[in-house]
Amino acid sequence: MTSHAKTTLLSLSGASVRFEARTIFDGLDIGVDAAEVLAILGPNGRGKTTLIRALVGTLALTKGSRQVSGTVGYVPQSNAPTFDFTVRDMVLMGRARHIGTFGSPGKHDFIRADTALDRLGIHALAQRGVASLSGGERQLVMVAQALAGECDCLILDEPASALDLKNQAMLFDVLAGLAHDDGLGVAFTTHVPGHALEAADRALLLMETSRQDGPVGKVISHDSLTALYGTEVRVLREQCGDSALAAAVAVPARSRRQAGV
Repeated sequence: MTSHAKTTLLSLSGASVRFEARTIFDGLDIGVDAAEVLAILGPNGRGKTTLIRALVGTLALTKGSRQVSGTVGYVPQSNAPTFDFTVRDMVLMGRARHIGTFGSPGKHDFIRADTALDRLGIHALAQRGVASLSGGERQLVMVAQALAGECDCLILDEPASALDLKNQAMLFDVLAGLAHDDGLGVAFTTHVPGHALEAADRALLLMETSRQDGPVGKVISHDSLTALYGTEVRVLREQCGDSALAAAVAVPARSRRQAGV
């Protein structure tokens, strides 16, 4: 792992967001640091996407402030494309701020796009129309587009929701490499605690009336996950060679009844 200076690239201070009478979150302090992966977890309706939009600046805060240092890449939840661009052209669009409004992509822009496609393992899709892709493939294209833009901080909203297990593993390996090897700050939302265990250094749990923010090894626990999701969740750990594997599993109600819990 390459050593990188500890620098906060993107943060919210005393942040609140309200929609009419409903408060989504209030008094939130959160930072995305260089060379670190932050996982944001919470059940449906707890405000994960709202928080992501506030972080990237597409949603105004009701109260508080946003600080940003460097450039931010944003990967929203996958949506059906409006136009059937090729995959390579879609990834090239991530170079827009480098090319300019009336400019044309040059050799370096194509190199950066191809490098991003390679890193996500989807270069074979380069000439395919985006509309012909599966939802999971489109999601990988959007991640490649953000990488092609050479951002300092990468923010992703449920990036693995449409991916199969192989592509989930690949994606989170890429995200960890971007942080630990390239020094990017990375933050993503997920419903799956195992994603945090697999790739994140820190985790933020959006509890109903509170929050927990800290190292993954401390925050992702039986007690905190059970409180977060309102059902019993166990964290299972296993040694695999030199690596420690961990997964979080919700205990089915039937199993709890059979065990007399």
